[in-house]
Amino acid sequence: MPKYIEKVEKFTVPVIPLRGIVSFPSIPVNFELEREISKNACQAATSSDMLVFLLTQKDIRVDDPKPEDLYSVGCVAKIKQTLKKPQNGNIRVVAEGYCRASVIELRREGDHFVADVMAKTMTSDFNMSDIRTEAVITEMMNTLEDMIRFMPQFSDEFLITAGSITNPGLLADFIASSVFVRFQDKIEILGMYDPMKRAEKAIVLMESEIKLLQTELEIQQKVKQAVDENQRDYYLREQLKVIENELGLDDDVEEYNKKLAETKLPEEVKEKLEKEVMKLGKTPQGSPEAAVIRNYLDTCLEIPWNKRTKDRLDLASARKILDADHDGLQKIKERIIEFLAVKQLNPDLRNQILCFVGPPGVGKTSLGASIAHAMKRKYVRVSLGGIRDESDIRGHRKTYIGSMPGRIINALTQCGSLNPVMLLDEVDKMCSDVHGDPASALLEVLDGEQNKNFRDHFIELPVDLSECMFIATANTLDTIPRPLLDRMEVIELHTYTPSEKLAIAKNHLLPKQLKRHGLSKRVLKISDDAIEEVIAGYTRESGVRNLERELASICRKTAKVMIEEEKKSISLTASDVEKYLGPRKIIDDEIVKKDLVGVTNGLAYTEVGGDLLKVEALPVEGNGKIELTGTLGDVMKESAHIAVTYIRAHCDKFGIPSDFYKTKDIHIHVPEGAVPKDGPSAGVTMTTSLVSALSGIPVRHDIAMTGEISLTGRVIAIGGLREKSTAAYAMGIRTILIPRDNMRDIPELDPIVAREVTFIPCETLDDVLAVALVKTKSSTISLPICNEMTDDNNTKKDEIIIPPATNDRIYGNL
Repeated sequence: MPKYIEKVEKFTVPVIPLRGIVSFPSIPVNFELEREISKNACQAATSSDMLVFLLTQKDIRVDDPKPEDLYSVGCVAKIKQTLKKPQNGNIRVVAEGYCRASVIELRREGDHFVADVMAKTMTSDFNMSDIRTEAVITEMMNTLEDMIRFMPQFSDEFLITAGSITNPGLLADFIASSVFVRFQDKIEILGMYDPMKRAEKAIVLMESEIKLLQTELEIQQKVKQAVDENQRDYYLREQLKVIENELGLDDDVEEYNKKLAETKLPEEVKEKLEKEVMKLGKTPQGSPEAAVIRNYLDTCLEIPWNKRTKDRLDLASARKILDADHDGLQKIKERIIEFLAVKQLNPDLRNQILCFVGPPGVGKTSLGASIAHAMKRKYVRVSLGGIRDESDIRGHRKTYIGSMPGRIINALTQCGSLNPVMLLDEVDKMCSDVHGDPASALLEVLDGEQNKNFRDHFIELPVDLSECMFIATANTLDTIPRPLLDRMEVIELHTYTPSEKLAIAKNHLLPKQLKRHGLSKRVLKISDDAIEEVIAGYTRESGVRNLERELASICRKTAKVMIEEEKKSISLTASDVEKYLGPRKIIDDEIVKKDLVGVTNGLAYTEVGGDLLKVEALPVEGNGKIELTGTLGDVMKESAHIAVTYIRAHCDKFGIPSDFYKTKDIHIHVPEGAVPKDGPSAGVTMTTSLVSALSGIPVRHDIAMTGEISLTGRVIAIGGLREKSTAAYAMGIRTILIPRDNMRDIPELDPIVAREVTFIPCETLDDVLAVALVKTKSSTISLPICNEMTDDNNTKKDEIIIPPATNDRIYGNL
């Protein structure tokens, strides 16, 4: 065992903090100084005795180290050479370690660190005859050779140099400075003053390094066996995978497990997703299957499984919001208020599925958003117009490339709530082809008994849709499959009447356009009669979209006039509208002011509302041919044939020759020949025109009529009475003949029309003809009598008296 001579010295020297570099005694070291604190310490050393204390930082990321950020053991070194780089001002330093030392006191003086250190040097006369020394050096060299086999960057000259060192402590320093990778291992060697203990520690650390290098080599061999040498990218991914498997790391799996723990999920959903996470952990990271699993997990975790909004159950507040957003529509508003009332009594009420049916522009879509606002629920709109693939509703199987959930699940994810108001827009415009029928896929969505366990093809998990309030919109019920229609509560939205359009324009459309164009009610004043003129003369529609466009046009032209003519305010009346919008676009036919033979005012229902439909009949000499013109549909043609047959059966009662169908050609024409017309409600009108034309008795010009007829002369109920009566009222007609069964529709009419117009119920054609045909002295027609009722003072009574069905019918003043 060699004897050591211990030499102790004390120094006060500048300190240079190093990042990731450890200096050893008797071994040259070079480094570059970037930080000002290091540069200042170097300048302080070069201006004195060139000695400097090199201390290594504990954390290389610290830019401005404090004393506690530095190790307490370092190396006193002597600066051999310095070189300042002109490019960046950094200083390249070459130094040689003098001795290892421990910090007594570390302080900051001015712009650099200064340390009082105690250097301890243990020297001995080592010779190879000492058995322990020889054994330690031999073991170090053997271990070094084993280690070098894994590190091809070291040459044989390195081993020769190491083999020439006979001092075990110096050899340990040489190996630590050259071979060790981790600076923490180097610090551990630097802190040991005993040469033999230092050598033994170096052997232990080399053995540990050899095991690490062996593991890395095994990983590389496994990777090389798994991939082809030309697939470089795949090789890198596999290498990363093997490393992660060896270290037990998998960030994706941990992240998904954390999300599953934090998210409140149904038990079935949680079990399914946990299995998918386990599958992801066993799947190669770069494989397509891993991407599919991640996409599936992300989509499932975005679904609001247990997120709900609290309903606003205050009926007064909900009614106030509905009234503020829309004028009219009382039936729909009452339906929503009823739902909220029942919700107060039964909080578990579910499965509300409504269908708003009406012409374009009447507010079906905007009403859905208003309902959500009134109920304080999230609102999401799903556009179904034109979709033709069943997968748009149910989603695609996740095994397909680019697969995704259907629109229902996407809507829930978008709104972030499990109980939104979901608007299924344009449900009547879905198509079907070889890819399936989307309407059939909606059957489960809109079935209150099935949608609590709705399964999307992509999600493959039950999603509860029973808390959603579904509102479907459609322009017609004809294209909606019957099973789907049966699952919805249908609420019809009628065409707006002129008075309703006026209220909507004043309360909603005009303020919206004024704000949009930078105007105000004080700047642009539009009178009611001006708005009515726009409605009557420039728009013909069921809704108010064109009305809004015309009001926007007025606002634009007003803004132009104000800028060009420097006006501060403008007032518009009905007479000013033409100046802003040009000549009237809609010119209605005027009612003829005299009674004509063969001309009857009928009523029709169109897509844009009601209309007055004149039916003209003219018999001429011929052989019984019936000519129908005016682009009539099959149903109207059938009504004409029914009318002719009925008149032939009752020609004696009407004073018509019994052989008219042989000697007369009958031409029936409905004006505006370019417009297609169809429907059964013109039956009474055609019959009245034919009776008038064949008998020569004029038809009253101040009445209109509607109704379907049967071969027995019975007047059958029709639809669209609200729109038809509004059109008649707008044309100045105040008496309308309707089927008796349609009297139940009177409460649904516009209040103004119901108040101003007299509706005469008719059961048979005799009732119609008794009122419609003008009585003359020369007429021989045998019809029920229509007299004016008077009271005892010979004053005409205002009340219409409808007697029981008898042969002699008496009507009041018309």
